[in-house]
Formats: sequence, structure tokens, C-alpha cells
Amino acid sequence: GRHQHCCNNSMLHRLALSTLTRRSITINKMKFSTIALASLSTFASVNAFTAQPRATFAPRSFSTTAIKASVDRLSDPNSELLDGTDVFIFDCDGVIWRGDSVIDGIPETLDKLRAAGKKMFFVTNNSTKSRAGYKKKFDSLGLDVPAEEIFSSSFAAAAYFEQTKFKESGKKVYIIGEVGICEELDMIDVPWIGGPNDNGKVPDMGPGGKLDHDEDVGAVVVGFDRNVNYWKIQSAQLCINENPGCQFIATNLDAVTHLTDAQEWAGNGSMVGAIKGCTGQEPIVVGKPGPLMIDYIVDKYSIERSRICMVGDRLDTDVLFGQNNGLQSVLVLSGVTSEEKLLSDENTINPDFYCDSIVDFFAKVPV
Repeated sequence: GRHQHCCNNSMLHRLALSTLTRRSITINKMKFSTIALASLSTFASVNAFTAQPRATFAPRSFSTTAIKASVDRLSDPNSELLDGTDVFIFDCDGVIWRGDSVIDGIPETLDKLRAAGKKMFFVTNNSTKSRAGYKKKFDSLGLDVPAEEIFSSSFAAAAYFEQTKFKESGKKVYIIGEVGICEELDMIDVPWIGGPNDNGKVPDMGPGGKLDHDEDVGAVVVGFDRNVNYWKIQSAQLCINENPGCQFIATNLDAVTHLTDAQEWAGNGSMVGAIKGCTGQEPIVVGKPGPLMIDYIVDKYSIERSRICMVGDRLDTDVLFGQNNGLQSVLVLSGVTSEEKLLSDENTINPDFYCDSIVDFFAKVPV
């Protein structure tokens, strides 16, 4: 069954969109309505904004050529970080946990930050779970995190459709992805096909074989999918290439991810790359480093961007997210980025500071 949860006191924010270039599409500055979470299972959807033609969604281009500079290891957390920061935005994979294991010292560190009066949000590019699903994961790992502090790229995809009044188009969404995207679209009553329903399917590729696609699909969303297959790839390319105006949306472009704590695994960038390759199209990216989620936080809580710190383990998503949105940034070495890579001559994306993990925020001499 589908569930739609609405907020009685939603606030409508103005959406600023810049001009689209056909070949460079990311998601531009979007502000969405206040989200109220009345209980762990009750989530509100964002209000819709005026729909725009496909050609109007032109996000600003995100720079990956920041001026090369030396990066300091965090050495005096109070003066360098804590005194000037009111809000911490944490990536999850590689910062809070690896796979299904909490990183050592994280629960105690989060408790200390709350005791110091710091506000926290947890923003993940992983779309496999909805916000409700991520709340369950935090709980299962013994982390006391309120549901309203959690933002996932599956939610960002739903927010994008809500803002653009996609439902009013009468079209469907084809999903390459897992249950997280499906649950978020159910919450805003946007019809979808594909996703887990197409797991294990094999198209007829014998003589004269073909795969019939749904001509009512108006958007294809590509999120991380552990059951991606040729049926899904072919369905997506047919919808994008043959359905007029069909949008191509990616939850993120992460190259690798942490499915387990034993090794890195191919990330959503590999799935998005397959669809880029067979369509020649660039996707609209709704997750980091796009500004959609940070704009919501800034508007809802009236926080100065300069007093927000993005903490992550990736240079090209987390640190770039901070740079592009006027935030402080700290890179932790508990995830995918090594100190060698950070300090190499080839790296052009530099955080304000780096440390081994967020445990160092309260270490007199970082370990």
C-alpha cells in the first residue's frame, strides 16, 4: 500500500533556478518546505512548487578545481573548529559507520557535541533506505538520532519531484534503485514502476526479441541498486531515448560505497554511468554536492552558513558540498579518502581541516 503523510503547517519557500546547459545538469539551489516528523513512522512531504519545463532545470556547475593549498591536520579542536561552529552536518558511511559497524568512539562523540549545544544533521547519498529506514539503522546501531535530523538522497529525489509538481504531469517514474526511493515516492503519491519489482528479470534477446517500455514514464531515477540488471538498463534507456521530455535523475554519483567494513564496493556512479553511456545524457543530480538539502536546513533554522561545518570522508562530494555552499569542511580519514590522496599534488579539493575521525573533535592531542 502507499502512504502519504502531509504536514499541516508546511512553509513554502521560493525556489531559485539558474539557466540550464544541456550537457551539464546538476540540481540548482532549491528550497523546500518545513518537514515535520510527528513520530518515528509518520513523515511529512514537502509542498509542491510550480512545475518547470525540462530545459529550465540547470543547476549551477560545481567547481572541482579549487586553488591548491596545504591542508592542516586538526590540532586544536576548540579554537579551530568547535568555537566557530553551531551546526555539524555529517555524512554517514565512512564517518558514523562502515557497513553495519559503528566507528569506534562515535556514540560518545555525538553525546559530547549535543552536550556542547551543537545541532547536528546526518546527510547521506545512499538512497537504498528512506528516512524511516535510516532511523531504524541508527536505532539498531545504538545511536540516538531524532528522525528529523536524517536526510537521504532518496528523500532528495522525492523533494525534487514535489517541488516541480511532477505528479500533475500524470506521468510515472521508472526506478533503478532499491526500496528507499520507492517508499519516499509513495509518501508524496508519485506513481512509479521498476525498482525491486524488476529484480531478476531477463529480456528476450533472441531473434526478433524486444523489451516493451512504458510510454507514460516521464522520469528515470537512478539510485544505488544491488540488483541492477540488463532489463533495468534497457528499460531506462528506452524511456529516456524514446519518451519525449523524459528526465534523467541521479541520486548521486559516488564512485564507491561501504556495503561492508571489509572493502570498498562499486557505488551509484557505476549505475549512472551505464545510463549515461547508452543515452548520451547527463543527469540531474539531487544528492551531494548539490545544494537542495543544505538550503532546507539554512532556511528552516535560520543558521549562518559560515557557522555550519560539513564533515565527510569524500573530497568530491562531502568537501565539495561544503565549498560550493559556503560551509566549513572537515575531511575524516575513517572512510574512502587516505591522507596520501588528500595531500597529493593531484588533489585540488581541500577541506579546512582533516583528522582521523570525529573522535578527534574532543581529543587534546588527536590520535
